[in-house]
Amino acid sequence: MDLSNLILSQLADPFRIGLMVALVITMRRTQGTTGVWVPLAAGVLFVAVIIPSTMLTALVQPLWQVVAVGMVSNAIILAAVLGVWAVYQRIRR
Repeated sequence: MDLSNLILSQLADPFRIGLMVALVITMRRTQGTTGVWVPLAAGVLFVAVIIPSTMLTALVQPLWQVVAVGMVSNAIILAAVLGVWAVYQRIRR
């Protein structure tokens, strides 16, 4: 699997998308205490590391490469979730 297929499969992973949505919800609830950017960055890194390290299948690429691509795909998903949240907030007002 080349890197483009890897990033596309990660972008379409429903578990990864759900974790990013949960990350945004958690960040919104704890925003006053922990801030915004540190929890989001820690969550993106955590999800990028935990998913490939707990998979039971053998990886074709090295773990560091899968984690790096996971961080990119998590950032893309996170940007989309934050964009949808901003549109929702604007419509709600």
